[in-house]
Amino acid sequence: MKALLFGTTLLCLLASPAQAQLRKVNDISLAAASKLADTAMAACQAQGRHIVVTVLDRGGNIVAVQRADGVGPHNTDASRRKAYTALSTKNDTQALAVAARDNPDMANLTTVPELLLLGGGLPLRAKGDIVGAIGVAGGGGAQQDRACALAALAAIPELDSPTL
Repeated sequence: MKALLFGTTLLCLLASPAQAQLRKVNDISLAAASKLADTAMAACQAQGRHIVVTVLDRGGNIVAVQRADGVGPHNTDASRRKAYTALSTKNDTQALAVAARDNPDMANLTTVPELLLLGGGLPLRAKGDIVGAIGVAGGGGAQQDRACALAALAAIPELDSPTL
C-alpha cells in the first residue's frame, strides 16, 4: 500500500510542472514602438501628410501614440481603432475592408463597435507570432495611411515582412 501511495504521489509531482509552466511570449517594446511611430511620422511628413500613429502591444495596450500638428482629433481614435482591428483580427485592415465589401459573410464585421475597417492598420509579427499592431490615420486616405504603416515596419528588422 505504501508503494502504491508513493508511486501515485511521485506521478502527480512529475505531472504538475508541465501543467504549471508559463508560456514565453514576445511583445513589442517601448523602444520598438517609438521607432515605428517615428518612422511612420517621417514617411508621411516626407509626402506632405500629417498623421496620428498608434502602436499597441500584443494585449491591446497603447505603447506609443504620436500626433502631428494640425491633425483632426478624430484621427487619434481612428489610429487606435485601426491598430486594434489589425491586432484582434490578425489582418491588414485594408484587406478586411475589401473582404467586408466583397463577401456578404464578412459584411457584419462593419457592425462590430470597436473595429474600424479602413486601410492603415497592420498586425506586427515576429517569427510568425503577433507581437502588437500599428494604426495610422489622417494621411489623406486609406492607401496613404497604409503606406506610412508599411514604411514603419521596415524600420524594425526583427518584424516579419507583411504578406501583401
